[in-house]
Amino acid sequence: MPKLEGFEFWSRTLGGARHVVAPMVDQSELAWRLLSRRHGAQLCYTPMLHAQVFVRDANYRKENLYCDVCPEDRPLIVQFCANDPEVFVQAALLAQDYCDAVDLNLGCPQMIAKRGHYGAFLQEEWDLLQRMILLAHEKLSVPVTCKIRVFPEIDKTVRYAQMLEKAGCQLLTVHGRTKEQKGPLSGTASWEHIKAVRKAVAIPVFANGNIQCLRDVERCIQDTGVQGVMSAEGNLHNPALFEGRSPAVWELAEEYLDIVRQHPCPLSYVRAHLFKLWHHTLQVHQQLREELAKVKTLEGIAAVSQELKLRCQEDISRQKEGEKPSGGLPFFHWICQPYFRPGPKEGSKENGGARSKRALEEEEGTTDVLSKNKQKKKLRNPHKTFDPSLKPKYAKCDQCGNPKGNRCVFNLCRGCCKKRAFKETADCPGHGLLFKTKLERSLAWKGAQPRLQEPQQAGPGEPGGFPEVVGGALA
Repeated sequence: MPKLEGFEFWSRTLGGARHVVAPMVDQSELAWRLLSRRHGAQLCYTPMLHAQVFVRDANYRKENLYCDVCPEDRPLIVQFCANDPEVFVQAALLAQDYCDAVDLNLGCPQMIAKRGHYGAFLQEEWDLLQRMILLAHEKLSVPVTCKIRVFPEIDKTVRYAQMLEKAGCQLLTVHGRTKEQKGPLSGTASWEHIKAVRKAVAIPVFANGNIQCLRDVERCIQDTGVQGVMSAEGNLHNPALFEGRSPAVWELAEEYLDIVRQHPCPLSYVRAHLFKLWHHTLQVHQQLREELAKVKTLEGIAAVSQELKLRCQEDISRQKEGEKPSGGLPFFHWICQPYFRPGPKEGSKENGGARSKRALEEEEGTTDVLSKNKQKKKLRNPHKTFDPSLKPKYAKCDQCGNPKGNRCVFNLCRGCCKKRAFKETADCPGHGLLFKTKLERSLAWKGAQPRLQEPQQAGPGEPGGFPEVVGGALA
């Protein structure tokens, strides 16, 4: 059967899917995908898999895909991160019999993607991406798709999408944020970029960003003209998002735990999902946050979730008529609802609002209210101080800005000092680096060794020589 492409692939293989669960590292595992499908999701992605590890490690393939085969879990797209055409295709060939398409991650903005040279940090390397998509399109029996982030410029984003389409991409997911928009600086996704891409390409497009409820899904499709809408954060806080429902948290938590018992996954995944589902309730019953963080078994997590349910029911019984949700929430804390990530604090934006994560953390430390993470540290160590004025001041490395070594001869941190000392064959006693000394010792040792003399060959008949031949016979 010939490989389906473009809109035919979307309509026939994917069933015209409009409600899509995003690929989420350690979060879109089989159990969560099955829960989401029960509540309106029509297409799911696996968590991002590392192509190189997938190729070389049979256990990694088994744990992340082969053991997760389930008839209910289709249609399914497997996502890989990669930066080498051959490796990407090798991984995809190993996965193609277990999915309906293979996706190349070009949207991850995290530091690990920068260090590994994949995700959104490949978006300027168009020649490489063309070769990866073209080779996959030629070799695979299933379509290849891509998930991207936008450039600040709409026209460059459009040319980027057209390049991927020309190379062989059959479906494009566009996250309407740049790679710099993450964490506290996430901001709002640009549907204008997504709309422009949709108009410019002849393949199906999914939109990603600003999706917190079913109304957002419908509005996004109407405003951008995309074929489907992908949700990540919204889905994690309310897996029934695509149904247009906001059920009690314990209803979905209990259903998810039941699925996990049938389709086990690492406990860290389960714990993370429960933290997301119970997020607003854990702001009210904070002592149970510590309990949820400490438990070591699935049944222990289920017990904490049951206790949270009981606390919520007590809160409901004490609720007064006409009482409204606190904390600016649209619903009471025991109802599944969106979580809106707080942005940078107003009135303190410098350099056009682009600030580092460290700058935000330092700013947080100047307020009277400590962050949750710092409050936990304070509980563990009551004598710890977070006042920046009391922190010791460190001289900075001349090259990278990290604290320098107090006795470094180059006025650098250890990492920079090691590179320079190695390059110049120099010593830095302050950091215990002795490249020059070791070289001198090595040369001195070699000079002190006696030269080996070549052994002289003994003559016939002499000790150690050849035996003397007499009359054609050995003497």
